[in-house]
Amino acid sequence: MASASKSFLADAGYGEQELDANSALMELDKGLRSGKLGEQCEAVVRFPRLFQKYPFPILINSAFLKLADVFRVGNNFLRLCVLKVTQQSEKHLEKILNVDEFVKRVFSVIHSNDPVARAITLRMLGSMASIIPERKNAHHSIRQSLDSHDNVEVEAAIFAAANFSAQSKDFAGGICNKISEMIQGLATPVDLKLKLIPILQHMHHDASLASSARQLLQQLVTSYPSTKMVIVTLHTFTLLAASSLVDIPKQIQLLLQYLKNDPREAVKRLAIQDLKLLANKTPHTWSRDNIQALCECALQTPYDSMKLGMLSVLSTLSGTIAIKQYFSIAPGATATTTRSSDIVKLAQECCYHNNQGIAAHGVRVLTNIAASCQEKDLLPLEQDAVFGLESLLVLCSQDSSPGTQATLKIALTCMVKLAKCRPHLSQSIVESLLTQLHSAQDAARILMCHCLAAIAMQLPVLGDGMLGDLMDLYKVIGRSASDKQQELLVSLATVIFVASQKTLSSEVKTVIKQQLENVSNGWTAYRIARQASRMGNHGMARELYQSLLTQVASEHFYFWLNSLKEFSHAEQCLTGLQKDDYSSALSCIAESLKSYHKGIASLTAASTPLNPLSFQCGFVKLRIDLLQAFSQLICTCNSLKTSPPPAIATTIVMTSGSDLQRCGRISNQMKLSMEEFRNLAARYGDLYQSSFDADSATLRNVELQQQGCLLISHAIEALILDPESAR
Repeated sequence: MASASKSFLADAGYGEQELDANSALMELDKGLRSGKLGEQCEAVVRFPRLFQKYPFPILINSAFLKLADVFRVGNNFLRLCVLKVTQQSEKHLEKILNVDEFVKRVFSVIHSNDPVARAITLRMLGSMASIIPERKNAHHSIRQSLDSHDNVEVEAAIFAAANFSAQSKDFAGGICNKISEMIQGLATPVDLKLKLIPILQHMHHDASLASSARQLLQQLVTSYPSTKMVIVTLHTFTLLAASSLVDIPKQIQLLLQYLKNDPREAVKRLAIQDLKLLANKTPHTWSRDNIQALCECALQTPYDSMKLGMLSVLSTLSGTIAIKQYFSIAPGATATTTRSSDIVKLAQECCYHNNQGIAAHGVRVLTNIAASCQEKDLLPLEQDAVFGLESLLVLCSQDSSPGTQATLKIALTCMVKLAKCRPHLSQSIVESLLTQLHSAQDAARILMCHCLAAIAMQLPVLGDGMLGDLMDLYKVIGRSASDKQQELLVSLATVIFVASQKTLSSEVKTVIKQQLENVSNGWTAYRIARQASRMGNHGMARELYQSLLTQVASEHFYFWLNSLKEFSHAEQCLTGLQKDDYSSALSCIAESLKSYHKGIASLTAASTPLNPLSFQCGFVKLRIDLLQAFSQLICTCNSLKTSPPPAIATTIVMTSGSDLQRCGRISNQMKLSMEEFRNLAARYGDLYQSSFDADSATLRNVELQQQGCLLISHAIEALILDPESAR
């Protein structure tokens, strides 16, 4: 039901004409004021698309106030539509400016005589809990509705209580006793108790509240031994412990106890699921005894599904500090070799298991132990890990099913980690990958290429050794136009770019371009060009962008590709920069700026009203100004040679009282450079602030540019304040 409604809301508005924000809102408002129920509903369900396209606080505030009016005066079906829109647009609720007015209009329905209307209102309030966590009238209404005789209203009150408990400490503290009474009350049906128990997971705001909730859950586990009750109570128990970080070791012991002693499969699966959650969230709380008990359960169980679940927990723990605690020797204890420990024994048994998932987790445990523990006798363990990875690689590379590919991803991730932590094993790992690359399925080849690229990025010295095999393979692949073959062309080209370390030979360029001309489509060539730009092979990228200029049907795409071609040429010019060669540096920067100015003109021409490319244009303009600032700084530094301080510099200092005049005119020029870099840093900061919808990697790049400009301005300022060093 929920997924169906979500897809319905997501698809609503498909095909509507592109409008600006105000026009789109007015169009929807016209639908809301229509006298036909169908048109009103259609207008309501199109609001999420409006929010996604125009996520501006003023528009969102106006839109939600209009929806609140519909909620107040409409029928229950319209209210339900508004509720779904609110839940789908939860991330935009914090942008509502008139929260009081919005809540007032919604809350007025709580006094209705219709229990369904009250139930929808309660769910609406619960969905808004993040912006109204301390509204006492909402708290009071939820408490009242928990005592209602209408099941629909009670379930809605439970939903609202859970949401408010997660947000409000006061509400959680006030509702905890009432929830406890209802759960323990004999008049409360069991199915209602099962719905009430999960609210207790939110009683984590302080230690006393968490302790009282934990005591209640402890009583419920022993008092109600039915499967459903045990599962719900145990899971709530775990979520409470993970949220409050209270008594987590006790919770781990309790789950291990149920895993070991409870005969019910559903309870065991729930225990494994919760142990995995705690392993991810609090691995430092796992003691050696906890890990040992889990290993013993995994060694004793005859069921592969249970063994797989326990191994997934152990593989998670093996990548954290818990594995070091497991192998650490307590004072006064006797040393235990890694070969004889149960976890190593379990991993060695499982790494050749006929179940691929079990084998993958077994190899992952061995890899993490070999990478994390620095004992001297790990050579046999390393060999076991490499042999297990190679066997998994051979097995999974011949099957393109989703499950097998997931297993292959685990194996390849382990290979990258092992090559990084144990560099002496990297050569054999790379040879295994290159050997298997020739006979593997295309889906597996793509993943293996990603693995080779990651290893080559970590250990560039291995790049030259793998380049020959990669080129031989590149010549014979791509004989069909299937999606996998095209994806493989991109992946192999990426590995070649990484292995070449920014210096592609003419032979490599010829092979790549010839292959692209024979079998690739324009999109594949574009993706390879982007990878070339990303890996610093700007010359290759420029040639590929040039070849694509005549293959697009839109002039906007033409100008976009032309701008990328010019930017690639500009960056290629900068690769000729050499240390202490200032004359060539100025010529390289000048040539680069020439291409950048051509590129920004094309990029501006590529923009449209619906796609203005404002971030791209702003970033490139900052790049141009940054290069000009560097050029000016180099000229300023050279001026110390061409225009040294005058012979009367000391007299000028004594007359003016400014010690900076001792250095001559360069001091003023350096001040100008300092201000220029400081202004650039401020502009990068403005771009960072305005790019609220950019991804984290892009924002990090902008932030690094800003910090770099600030560092340069501080360095120039320090140089100005120390005239002796400037001379």
